[in-house]
Amino acid sequence: MKSLETDKLFEKAEALRRKSRYTEALDLYKQALKLYTSSRDLSGIMQCQLSTGDVCRMTGDFNLAEKAYAAAIKTAKKTYDISAIADAEIGIGLSLRAKGDWKKALEMISSAMDYYESAGDKHGIAFSFWATAGSLRIKGDILEAIANFKQALKAFKSLKQESSIGYCLCGLGGTSRIAGLFKDSLNYYNQANTLFAGMKDTFGTAYSYCGIGNAHRMLGEYRKALSYFKKASALYNRIGDRVSYAYTLWSMGTTCKMLGDYTNASNYFKISQELFKRTKDPRGLIYCRLGFGEIALIEGRKKQAEKYFRESVINAKKYGFKVEDCHAEMLFSCLSGITASGCYNKLGLKLSFDKLPFNLP
Repeated sequence: MKSLETDKLFEKAEALRRKSRYTEALDLYKQALKLYTSSRDLSGIMQCQLSTGDVCRMTGDFNLAEKAYAAAIKTAKKTYDISAIADAEIGIGLSLRAKGDWKKALEMISSAMDYYESAGDKHGIAFSFWATAGSLRIKGDILEAIANFKQALKAFKSLKQESSIGYCLCGLGGTSRIAGLFKDSLNYYNQANTLFAGMKDTFGTAYSYCGIGNAHRMLGEYRKALSYFKKASALYNRIGDRVSYAYTLWSMGTTCKMLGDYTNASNYFKISQELFKRTKDPRGLIYCRLGFGEIALIEGRKKQAEKYFRESVINAKKYGFKVEDCHAEMLFSCLSGITASGCYNKLGLKLSFDKLPFNLP
């Protein structure tokens, strides 16, 4: 096959990726990669490797994503393409972040940011702010994460990149929720939803639906929250995004818990836990354990609750998740009849909990 025809195959894969048709896109990237390899087109090989990494990351296959990005770095070094190396470093950082390694993620993103700044790459700088913000959110530096998301939003607005603006708004929606700013969260997610719906961006629409649902959940509007979670989960199922789907199921479980429907809550937590195990997401697993522990405590199974809470405290500290550590310590304190919420104040979060069940953000 001629190089021009291979380029068309690659472009078709890119178009499918933009439509969130990830499985089909991945199949075409594999075909294009094979053809680029046979014709020794290093630039084409590298583009396929980078895009394969992006798709694997979007669908929750973080180990495969890292392998693809590492291969892209190896190829880029042969052609001295420093820009592509930086792009792959950010991809590896985002994959590591998803697996809970926010420290290494921040190092990789910082390395890429140094290059983008020296090259005057405005899009790269904006993307680095966005990636940094998400990593700081996982770490638990929420106010710093909000500041970085705002810098990324400002940069993407100047570049007039609608899709990236939408993801910044979603990032601000999520961090605002954790900060206890629930109305701000709803506002950001609604803005993102309008943007993504207008662009017909399936992934972005699903992401914003889930965020709107969580904002309504935090405002105590549980039935409304469930309706948005159902919209989000239908789209996530369709595009094969296991990570976002797992968090949506956890949110549905938490909403059912708040409504006193512990059977459905447990079922949702079980399914999301399996998905978190598959995607190797330690943070998601902590949230599931906390959910199981809380239901056990409500139902009078104190020993079981203690086991779940103790495991959560250990794992939150192991990975350095500040917010999840607060949640775990707070729930552990409930075993002795005290609800210790002081930890949230130290992180600058406007969160407080008084009695079971707890509506964790």
